[in-house]
Amino acid sequence: MSRTASVTTGPYAPPVPARTLTAVSADGARLHVEVHGPADAPPVVLSHGWTCSTAFWAAQIRDLATDHRVIAYDQRGHGRSPASPACTTDALADDLEAVLAATLAPGEKAIVAGHSMGGMTVMAAAGRPHFRDHAAAVLLCSTGSSRLVAEALVMPLRAGRVRTWITGRILGSRAPLGPVTPLARRVLKYATMGAGSAPHMVEACARIVHACPRAVRHAWSAVLAALDLDHGVRRLSQPTVVVAGTDDRLTPPVHARALAAALPNCVGLTELPGIGHMTPIEAPELVTGRIRDLVDTYVTGADPVRIKEGA
Repeated sequence: MSRTASVTTGPYAPPVPARTLTAVSADGARLHVEVHGPADAPPVVLSHGWTCSTAFWAAQIRDLATDHRVIAYDQRGHGRSPASPACTTDALADDLEAVLAATLAPGEKAIVAGHSMGGMTVMAAAGRPHFRDHAAAVLLCSTGSSRLVAEALVMPLRAGRVRTWITGRILGSRAPLGPVTPLARRVLKYATMGAGSAPHMVEACARIVHACPRAVRHAWSAVLAALDLDHGVRRLSQPTVVVAGTDDRLTPPVHARALAAALPNCVGLTELPGIGHMTPIEAPELVTGRIRDLVDTYVTGADPVRIKEGA
């Protein structure tokens, strides 16, 4: 059973899509897809992270849809997409390919942006034919390709087996998150956001994360704990911008630096001081600006210097 939740007012309230559709993945999994903005505008595809939904991209959709065709979808088991027994990185890649095939014309180029597990989705799809046909350039936000549990800083302990073991038990917990209470907001903010995050940002994240069914949260946590997509990074040949928060406890900047070093065509690395894991919500203007720069440079043909100057 799937369910959705989000704030209903303010900049993080999800806009109403111009249309919705269902993309069917290779194994028959059905994916909720939203299309926002003018039908003839340059396309942007948004892939959200673990325990999130299309609502996570509300700020980017609201801004970009004025002059872009914005395509956002719920990962399987998240938001309005039903859960599936197949929880693998191959399934994530299949799903992204299905969304691209369902929303883009043959050979049509788009910017693909992925946050956290959405970025891992992009890495998993890097060698896939539909992805190569449609991705003009990529934005990777707050993500990594391997050693996620070992590098996480959720527990304030020295790196090593004890910290890794405890972190794995916390992130892989089957416990329900329950209602969004003041304590729940504090815990979520500590684990996923920078200390300076405004209350309305924390509320937006909490509503989204707490709506994710615990069985889905647990199933995908096991995939992330065993993640090894280093090979996918090396196959991601499209121009790629990497964005990370310096205070990200889930995917610390060590991951962003490793990605920038391994990507065949990294065109920018931005580390945001004081920002945590939820970059599209914590730094919406910066993330949206990077997407606009990529569209201008690699889809509509503006000056490529803009991206490197902002890195």
